[in-house]
Amino acid sequence: MKIVSIIGARPQFIKAATLSRVIRSDSRINEIILHTGQHYDQNMSDIFFHELDIPEPVYNLGVGSGSHAFQTGEMIKGIEGVLLKEKPSWTLIYGDTNSTLAGALASVKLHIPVAHIEAGLRSFNLMMPEEINRIVADRISNLLFAPTPTAVNNLRGEGLSEITVLSGDVMYDSVLYYKEKIIKSPDLYMLKKLPEKYLLATIHRAENTDNVENLKMLFNTLSRIDLPVILPLHPRTKKMISGSITITRNITIIEPVGYLEMLKLVMDSIKVITDSGGLQKEAYFLNKQCITIRSETEWLETLHDSWNILTGIDPVKILSAVHTPIPLSKQKNEFGNGAAAEIIVNKLMDTF
Repeated sequence: MKIVSIIGARPQFIKAATLSRVIRSDSRINEIILHTGQHYDQNMSDIFFHELDIPEPVYNLGVGSGSHAFQTGEMIKGIEGVLLKEKPSWTLIYGDTNSTLAGALASVKLHIPVAHIEAGLRSFNLMMPEEINRIVADRISNLLFAPTPTAVNNLRGEGLSEITVLSGDVMYDSVLYYKEKIIKSPDLYMLKKLPEKYLLATIHRAENTDNVENLKMLFNTLSRIDLPVILPLHPRTKKMISGSITITRNITIIEPVGYLEMLKLVMDSIKVITDSGGLQKEAYFLNKQCITIRSETEWLETLHDSWNILTGIDPVKILSAVHTPIPLSKQKNEFGNGAAAEIIVNKLMDTF
């Protein structure tokens, strides 16, 4: 069986690493990795392939940045050429990026079966580009691997039960696997000269980074926190703040880091402040309270007992959440048993 795995952004590299590890253990499967080039610089792409032991992509489209229409259109053209050449049994798509959408569209036009990993997520906010990508990808895929019961229910409500599989979350598999590596060799992944106690923050969503006033409000709020804030800066955010926002002494900006270094930053933090969907889960899996600077989340499972607090960009809500006590309850086990990748690969083989 031949599989073309289409990836292009940081969260997809992590998910693909987990699944590829299982695929490579099965001699009956030939996986071909196609990198769209959506994330293309050293810190946002190459480092993940190296540290996660992902095989080098057979194809790299090098699409780079651009508008949603430009990115998606260029990706579709490049992906179509690869699929026509390789004629795979399955195309695998991950998550909710433009690479996800392009992979689904190119494949379905060629009548190549599509399996969507992390299907069924819904924020119910159609202003989010990711929400459009999720809905379209799910509608035209042939197999939907849902990470949680909530995702299964969303797909059932859309009439897609027959092609839905509750697989568990490959990101949970990933955190469990790499957490053990970090615990065995913590010094390899620990950044130097960090304060002993800090909050970890990330800002990258378009609704936060593309509006200077929103960014100013967020940085002003971070400046009012009475603890150090470590902020790995996304390239989009770095471009927007240049020359327009004052960085106060309690905020330490660092370059984007690899996945294992980010997990270590989460593990050593007091709390996490983010607009990232993936980091919300990683914080949850690592027993860290998360403050989500969005008005909604696809990961409803993380909200119980204030493990994840939705604040939007409201300064009062953010500062209140910073001082909210750490939950005493345990996280609920709604993301599977750490074997999502095995379930997915076995289902692909059975269906094939």
